[in-house]
Amino acid sequence: MMKITSHSVNDTIKIGRILAKNLGKGDIVCLIGKLGSGKTVLTKGIAAGLGIKKEKIISPTFVLIRQYTSKIPLYHFDLYRIKSPKDILVLGYEEYLYDKGITVIEWADRLRNYLPDECLKVKIAMKGTKTRLLTLETFGERYKEKIKFFDRSFSKE
Repeated sequence: MMKITSHSVNDTIKIGRILAKNLGKGDIVCLIGKLGSGKTVLTKGIAAGLGIKKEKIISPTFVLIRQYTSKIPLYHFDLYRIKSPKDILVLGYEEYLYDKGITVIEWADRLRNYLPDECLKVKIAMKGTKTRLLTLETFGERYKEKIKFFDRSFSKE
């Protein structure tokens, strides 16, 4: 587990960029946090790190998933509006999770028992108007390597 403090939107985007450089095909990032905590901002950073214009990244709240083309496809889920974890099953979400892209799931905690066994969970907690505490927790050996590369310029808790 690693904790990183972000002091601004730009910090959160930078964290996403660094993370993207260490993600590969089939990787899954599960984002957990309150409304307005920065889940979409972190996703914009991941997208930017993959060569996708961050301005293109919007919360897919009304369609549940958006797909972006880059050297590695980005699948962006937003589960804010699902009423039951079973609602995601009709989307064939597992096809995205185990495809050749990187999957980012906002509100991943709503999946409950359907969460993948191996993933990177990022919990984002608000610590004021601009400051966020990101807790990165790895599930599966391959994800432990993916968080080792964070720049020391971010304060660790």
